[in-house]
Amino acid sequence: MRVSVVGALEGFHRRRFVLVLFDIVCFLCVNLLFYLVSSRAANSVPVDEIEYFIFNVLVHLVVLMVFRTIFGLYSNVWRYANTRAYFDIVVADACGGMIAVSLVRVIQVMIPGVYYGVWQGAVVGSMTALITLVSRFVYSLAYKSSSIQGKGTKARVPVVIVGAGQTGAYLAEDLQQNPSSGYEPLFFVDVAASKIGNTIAGIKVYDRELAHKLISELEIKEVLIAISTQDGEHLASLYDTYSKLGCRVRIFDSLVSSRENEKNAKVIRDFSIEDLLFRKPVTINDEATAEFYKGKTVLITGGGGSIGSELCRRIAECSPRKIVIFDIYENSAYEVQLELSRKFGSDPESVVEIGSVRDTERLEQVFEIHRPQVVFHAAAHKHVPLMEHCGSEAVKNNVLGTYNVANTAEKYGTEKFILISTDKAVNPTSIMGASKRLCEMLIQCRADSRTSFAAVRFGNVLGSNGSVIPLFKKQIEQGGPVTVTDKRIIRYFMTIPEAAQLVIQTGVMANAGELFVLDMGKPVKIYELAENMIKLSGLVPGEDIDIVEIGLRPGEKLYEELLIKTETLDKTPNELIFIERDAPLTRGEVDEKIRQLEDAMKNCRDIKSAFEKVIPTYHDADEVNRQAEKSEEMQLVYAG
Repeated sequence: MRVSVVGALEGFHRRRFVLVLFDIVCFLCVNLLFYLVSSRAANSVPVDEIEYFIFNVLVHLVVLMVFRTIFGLYSNVWRYANTRAYFDIVVADACGGMIAVSLVRVIQVMIPGVYYGVWQGAVVGSMTALITLVSRFVYSLAYKSSSIQGKGTKARVPVVIVGAGQTGAYLAEDLQQNPSSGYEPLFFVDVAASKIGNTIAGIKVYDRELAHKLISELEIKEVLIAISTQDGEHLASLYDTYSKLGCRVRIFDSLVSSRENEKNAKVIRDFSIEDLLFRKPVTINDEATAEFYKGKTVLITGGGGSIGSELCRRIAECSPRKIVIFDIYENSAYEVQLELSRKFGSDPESVVEIGSVRDTERLEQVFEIHRPQVVFHAAAHKHVPLMEHCGSEAVKNNVLGTYNVANTAEKYGTEKFILISTDKAVNPTSIMGASKRLCEMLIQCRADSRTSFAAVRFGNVLGSNGSVIPLFKKQIEQGGPVTVTDKRIIRYFMTIPEAAQLVIQTGVMANAGELFVLDMGKPVKIYELAENMIKLSGLVPGEDIDIVEIGLRPGEKLYEELLIKTETLDKTPNELIFIERDAPLTRGEVDEKIRQLEDAMKNCRDIKSAFEKVIPTYHDADEVNRQAEKSEEMQLVYAG
């Protein structure tokens, strides 16, 4: 390894030396030519003027090489040079020429007779810059040509580029010139009348109708989407159109990791299910939000989970003093801590505390040690069918766990407390949803507290533990079938980073017992989601992988309630965050509801019946599903 690195460095310095020597020879040749032409015009040149001419040439050469070095012209790898590199040549030589003329004029004052005219500097500088530009360009062209010929035995895959804008042109040029691309762009597809019929980067631009016909006739198997828009609905439409033509559809865009400090990089990648989410991904870069968390100690219960871990990552970017990861499962919490340490070092400090939200003594210890100023309460049981079977666990972990953490936060003077809730708490049909609704009530009744309490309600999170996406992926990998509970079922989805960023922003807005709801966009048909995931795997639904209905599970309903109903909401500065206008109960009323649930557990009574009594909006799932077709949510998706 050491030998190869040393060899590479020696090769680099040798190429740099050859390049510098080549440029010096070219510069001297241009000056010699200028001298011969000017001396012939003057018939003869005195000896002293020859000496001055040589002096001027040396001054110009030294200044020129200094500026070329400053602009990094001898550090460039010219075989891969771009427009900026060629522009730097012009700027460096122009600056060098002007400084050289000015320097000689200053010397002229001290040594009479020395003269370096503007005309001579302009002609020599221009010719030198032109020769440098042409030589670099020819070298780059020759290298690319020889590389392509050298790899000529490897057949390139014919591909169509959708989008003849700047992104598409950049992609086409790179595919043509990069010998390792493996693609041969045949034509562009675009809707702009000003581009259709014209040529970009030597490639013809066609409209959709003609392009689709050519794709079928030429049996083209790959299409690259190269458009600047990030609108999920548009991308989903393009994906659907070209996949139906039998093409593998890929996307060319900026890929930025949400978990590492990486620079934007243009890449060709396969579509992800997030691209087909039918909404534009939300990113928040709010300086006020970052400033709020700066220097604070933040505790996240359930910090090793899907939402909790992403909250840790996003909050760490806001420069807090300390992040406390509180979780009962040590492995996931430890992994999050390692990730934060790798990325941020010891600033912020990240601490793992193992414990359960059911354990009040352990909570007291953690709060006593760390004194968190902000608490995000993400620890909860969320699996609907399992909580139908183990209802008392939903009470212990979700309801009593939230009660314990909220009380401890108040006792130790926490500034903000944010509960992570769910859309299943809206008119719940399950024990899990009912337990989260009671948690919301528990938060809302504390408007009189010195701690600012708030709850954030949103829907399903793509890729979270236990969600449908990982399940479908596993089923596809195993060869199917992919199982859906009902072909009609719909759900709202949000990506994990998007949800975490919005939750963090609500933490800043939280004041006194508010119930925040997030705009989840349009609902998604789970059956279509399964079909798209099969297609993304390069398979055909119904042929390679079957999709099978298995029936709704206990407590599950066909649709989740539409969160954004403007007649019951107040707006916030963020267009995706609203506040539910919901009259809170008193602390005494909430305590009485909790007492009834505890009494039901002690006396082994039915937990579901107990929830039906304490949650007025609780409904039977079967009854709701029978009326589902009339719901606003189902009509929104299936209308027309």
